[in-house]
Formats: sequence, C-alpha cells, structure tokens
Amino acid sequence: MFTRVFGSLSTLRAQPIPDLAVRRLAKLGARGWPVDTANESFSESMRRIETFNLRGRNHYAHDRNPPYWRVIEGSIDALWLRASVCERLARIDARLARQGLRLHIYDGWRPTAVQAYFHDVWMPGELRARRPDLHGDALLEEVERYWAAPTVDPGAPAPHATGGAVDLTITWEDGEPLYMGCIFDDPTALAHTDRFERAFDDAGSYSAEEARANRRMLYWAMLDEGFANHPDEWWHYSYGDQMWAKQTGAPAALFGLAAPPQ
Repeated sequence: MFTRVFGSLSTLRAQPIPDLAVRRLAKLGARGWPVDTANESFSESMRRIETFNLRGRNHYAHDRNPPYWRVIEGSIDALWLRASVCERLARIDARLARQGLRLHIYDGWRPTAVQAYFHDVWMPGELRARRPDLHGDALLEEVERYWAAPTVDPGAPAPHATGGAVDLTITWEDGEPLYMGCIFDDPTALAHTDRFERAFDDAGSYSAEEARANRRMLYWAMLDEGFANHPDEWWHYSYGDQMWAKQTGAPAALFGLAAPPQ
C-alpha cells in the first residue's frame, strides 16, 4: 500500500537499521579524534539554510518547543550550517520532494550558552528528578548520552558548534511531520535510532511499525549522502565533525569550531 505513496522511497522504509551498538561505542571518545586544520574544508563558510531552499525553525528560539515550553536563553532564530552540509541536505530534500515530502530542520549551529544550559542545568535536573539513583560519573555519563559538553577548545568542539551537526525530521509538503515514535529531544531510550528495530511491548503495533519505517527512511536517506547518525537520537546527523570522522573511519574531522558571519 505505502509503495503507491512513497514510490522509490519505499525501499528505504523497508530496509532495517542495523544494530547500532557498534556505533554507540564509536561515539565514545569522538571528541579526541583529530581535526584537520590544514584541510580547505576547515574554513568553509556557514550559510543560512533558506539560501538552499531548506525549511526549518529553531526549536530553542520559540516557546512551542516540547519538552521545554519556553525560549532558551542564548538561542538564535536563524539556522546556520556549513555550506557543504546544506548542499547535501538540499539533495536529500529534492529526493524527498518527488514524493511530496520535505526535510524540516530543528537546529544547526548552536551557541555555547545553549549547549551549556542543557548540559549543565536542564538535563542533570531532569535526570535527578526521574532517576535519583544517579550520581557523579554515572549521572554525567547519562547526561552526555544526549548532550555533549560545551567547549571552546578548538581541538574538541561540541558537534553543533562546528556547523556540521543538524537535528531534523521529515514532513509532508504542507508541514505535517511524519510520525517518528517520540518528540524531538526526548531524552529517553525511545529516541534511540534503532529503538523500533528490536522487540518491545509495543512491537507489532501500527504506531511502532510506522515509526520504524519513517526512521528507516530518514536514516538511509541521510547515510546515502554521507552523514553519520547519533545512535541515541533519531534526529541527529552530522557531516565533517569528530563523531562523523570516528564513525566513518575518516583520518580526521573536517570542521572545527565555527560561528556565523557577523
């Protein structure tokens, strides 16, 4: 049935996401991966996504943004990414558009103040409330499963500080989002990219099957353009940063710290 609606994208919806346990291990220590400062990509420009006809809205700069429901201090309304990242996303968007679908971007380059708030304040507070057993290193480990430590160290930039990381989903042409099984920024196991590939209580339900198919479509469309996925976040992909380099086996990351033009 869905072949008629999704056309050639149906093969992506039917292709299982592999067990991402290896990817989770690869994510560990990625901030220690080399950054090639001599590569011409290192100084690549940042661009507004709309210059590539890409759609989105910064999730942190508005108050209709569950689970926060408020504007996050330090956020900016504009969505910036490296030019080559925008080019890759534009090709994916064009591929989706042939079936009446579009990418929707939640976040790109992220100010340090926003990263610090979630890493240092919001996520630890949420975890303490939900899991009071977590303390010390165990608490920090769980925080950094979803929120990278903020840094101004050029040798270990937070992924979103490079302009190479992007948070996104797929919508219909009219803006209605496809069902992905949980909200964007859900800091629980429901957000794991391969969550619906495994047997859980909801396995076999229509909602689980739909979420699985849609996550697969996003996953393979992004990987086909060279992106790497954060295995604990179905929405997070990157190209050129240290996580991407470690996952793909690249000798070094292409991008270091970045900032939008003044």
